[in-house]
Amino acid sequence: MPKIVLTNITKRWDKFFAVDNLNLVIEDNAFVTLLGPSGCGKTTTLRMIAGLETPTEGRITIGDKVVFDSELGINIPANKRKVGFLFQNYALWPNMTVYQNIAFGLSNIKEEKAVIDDNAKVLSALMAILKKPSDVVKLINECKDKKGRLDTDKALIKIIDRYEVSMSTAKSVMAFNLHETLDPHVIANAKIAELEDRVKRQMAEFENFRKRTEKEKATMFEMGAKSVVEKILPVVDNFERGLAAVPKEEKDSPFEEGMNMIYKQL
Repeated sequence: MPKIVLTNITKRWDKFFAVDNLNLVIEDNAFVTLLGPSGCGKTTTLRMIAGLETPTEGRITIGDKVVFDSELGINIPANKRKVGFLFQNYALWPNMTVYQNIAFGLSNIKEEKAVIDDNAKVLSALMAILKKPSDVVKLINECKDKKGRLDTDKALIKIIDRYEVSMSTAKSVMAFNLHETLDPHVIANAKIAELEDRVKRQMAEFENFRKRTEKEKATMFEMGAKSVVEKILPVVDNFERGLAAVPKEEKDSPFEEGMNMIYKQL
């Protein structure tokens, strides 16, 4: 992931400031969390980075490319920024799996791209580890004290370090309990066969979704849209009742204006 730089970014609706003069640097390959109360501008900031919302002022750079600059009149459209965006609950398609929701946008990109299934990569890593079960047993046994008690945390760290895998994958290796059986090769071979089957099924699901016709994808989209609308209508009704109940003297307050903007977006 390239470096992302936000310089003096402001998003304003009339007198309401959703984001006010924000300066933010997200380094290459960094994992950043935006934390704050509802309405403080977290989602608006993400939408501006993705190109789904246009800032009022400021500059956004992704890698070595300026995607927005209010002074220079630059505003690269969202579909040209190559930014992934997983929406919140009301923008997910309930008729699709989590995997299909995430893959939906990628499947509609009209250009050549590498296809990588991370889950399949994890399963492949597990199979590679299981091909030498004796090495796994030896590594785990090295983490036992003089009384034969296993230091599980130490074993997990050793697995992560030796095989360059995540904590989740290391826990899966430990869960095979190869060190507790008389013949770890039997258990390992059985698990490899099981994992190979899972990889084939998951890759088939991925390929099937990727090859869907535009008509099939449009049908899935329409089914999901209907469900989303049904869920969001009660939220809109609550906004209308809440705004109608605002006292006259508070009609022009920043809070009321902000809630009104959210209502209009919904």
